[in-house]
Amino acid sequence: MPYSSVPPEEFVAWFRSVAPYINAFRGRTFVVAFGGEVVEDGKFVGLTHDFNLLASLGVRLVLVHGARAQIEQHLSRNNIEDHYHQNIRLTDAETMRCVKEAVGRVRLEIEALLSMGLANSPMANADIRVAGGNFITAQPMGVINGVDLLHTGSVRKVDVAALKDRMEFGEVVLLSPLGYSPTGEVFNLTLEDVATQTAIALDADKLIFMMDTDGVTDKKGELLRELTIEQANTVLSGKRKLPDDVGLFLPCAVHACEEGVARTHLISRHVDGSLLQELFSDIGIGTMVVESTLNTLRDATINDVGGILQLLHPLEEEGILVRRNRELLEREIDRFVVLEHDHRIIGCAALYPFADEKAGELACLAVQPGNRRHGYGDALLKHIAAEAQAQGLRKLFVLTTRTAHWFIERGFKETDVGQLPAQKKSLYNYQRRSKVFVKSL
Repeated sequence: MPYSSVPPEEFVAWFRSVAPYINAFRGRTFVVAFGGEVVEDGKFVGLTHDFNLLASLGVRLVLVHGARAQIEQHLSRNNIEDHYHQNIRLTDAETMRCVKEAVGRVRLEIEALLSMGLANSPMANADIRVAGGNFITAQPMGVINGVDLLHTGSVRKVDVAALKDRMEFGEVVLLSPLGYSPTGEVFNLTLEDVATQTAIALDADKLIFMMDTDGVTDKKGELLRELTIEQANTVLSGKRKLPDDVGLFLPCAVHACEEGVARTHLISRHVDGSLLQELFSDIGIGTMVVESTLNTLRDATINDVGGILQLLHPLEEEGILVRRNRELLEREIDRFVVLEHDHRIIGCAALYPFADEKAGELACLAVQPGNRRHGYGDALLKHIAAEAQAQGLRKLFVLTTRTAHWFIERGFKETDVGQLPAQKKSLYNYQRRSKVFVKSL
């Protein structure tokens, strides 16, 4: 959608919403892997715009390209049969010649597109310097079940010092699926092996695979936006047949996380801007694999006031919640708990006890719109109920104007204002006409 058709307030709100990501990503190392198909079908032009944006924001980029489609074309044109053993390409001398030609061609196309600087385009004033070299030391796979894979190899070592040196100078590193041995041989490597081992060696903040499917889905076909290592291994060990690229990249994502890479992402290469949508939004567009859950439910501190206000403001504007100014919230911050996802506040709730009447008020229960289908509201409610019980309270009540059914579905029953604690009843706003719901603990 062109900027002219976007309401200014929406543009401003969106731009402000990405600021935390911009601050968090500056100086971080991302390894992005994509197949030769991205170049073959013309999608790489849009991707260069996204790489340029990330580089301009201070992200240290390592790009790893594949060339499977181009290799197959070269083999076909030269009437060379393509041999596989246990899903691994057998690379003899003739095949290796085609591999070198195909990889060289793809690399030149990528470098040319990254060098664009057309005026009135996303690449205007771009100054991307692409670094390449013998950063990957390889070794032969050798003989597997009686078959010698010849020039097919695997990553033996990554020259971390050289890569960091290039990135320190602001260069984008481009790695091809080739590796070199100390004896001067060249080996045909896989895209996923180069990307995974490079991310591990660099202790990268993110490893991103761009693939044909949207990510990992459950049995119903619903996208699984976040998986822990344990959950990912459950998917891999299940009886359900996985799409080829998920079966290929998900084990690499798990291995990378196990070896210290903070986040791995599986996203579609077919969606324009999928890289930006995954990185600069709360829910993303694909599947993210992490070592353990990114959710933290904890007591709020004075440092959380700004995040809570930002969360509550839209609901106050709609009249769903009563307005609370910053001063009041700072005084009452010890009443609040916050739910964080990847260090960003996405939910909050407060408990106001009325000890004399053994009752507690659940207030300010709010979850960020993009996260409302993940059970976070239930988690906050459960936490507040447990805290109320720990304080010796016997019932929990809530005042609401819009979310009556949500509370009814969770065991609350409607009552009248007269059943409120005396202090709360004296403060009841009859103009708002909030409904009162109560639940025994």
